[in-house]
Amino acid sequence: MKLLTQEIRRKLPPLYSQEKLGGKAMVHVKFFTPDSSWTFWATEFDPKDGLFFGLVEGHERELGYFSLAEMQQVRGPLGLPVERDLYFKPKTLEEIAPEMFSEQRSGD
Repeated sequence: MKLLTQEIRRKLPPLYSQEKLGGKAMVHVKFFTPDSSWTFWATEFDPKDGLFFGLVEGHERELGYFSLAEMQQVRGPLGLPVERDLYFKPKTLEEIAPEMFSEQRSGD
């Protein structure tokens, strides 16, 4: 499976273009490891460096950068590669992780 099609590349905004939106930033693509608990939701992409920004869920949920090249090489415990969720529909970060963007956190 191709992780990043040309159509998805065109839809992904460039790095830093949504940074002021916080939880309102739009997630355009979801990747996951079918044989472990890692999931990556991409909000932005730099095609030159192959670098995404978005929400990463593994040992914990956090915002950060992840690499297309690394995702293409990673294998889970059963040897399965990272896949793209073919049925994912774009949604905001706060829809995916409301606990990270709730008003309660604004005073932290």
